[in-house]
Amino acid sequence: MSKTSLSTLTNDYCPQTLFLYGTYDDEGKADFKPLYDEKLSIKEKLNTIAKEIYGASDVVFSPAASKQIDRLEKFGFGNLPVCMAKNQYSLSDDPTLLGRPTDFTLNIREVYVSAGAGFVVALTGAIMTMPGLPKEPAAYQIDVTDEGVITGLF
Repeated sequence: MSKTSLSTLTNDYCPQTLFLYGTYDDEGKADFKPLYDEKLSIKEKLNTIAKEIYGASDVVFSPAASKQIDRLEKFGFGNLPVCMAKNQYSLSDDPTLLGRPTDFTLNIREVYVSAGAGFVVALTGAIMTMPGLPKEPAAYQIDVTDEGVITGLF
């Protein structure tokens, strides 16, 4: 009896850059391979991750994202692995669909290359790319009193 498993090769910026899938046999031997062929187009890679891992039924690319993908492939970046930046509450781009929903449409709004890191980044929905931001910025708590004393710092 074999067990199917999914793993990721991670880096500090994008943990889902390279998905691996495969099986473990009863003796613990693994047979893993990348989720997608690096020769696929950027759109095909994004579709594979969205449908196979995230549970999406469809992927929609904004006109800007489609144009950006065409340009990246024209300049030779189409063979890079892809990374999707999405909200932290869901595998969809909708933060109200908690966890791993199914049968949703994933919206890709922007795509760019992180050439130094060696991957293409796709932004979904209204995601911001600065990780770890609170819902209310710390700046809301900063003030200056009538006496000129700054309050609310740390």
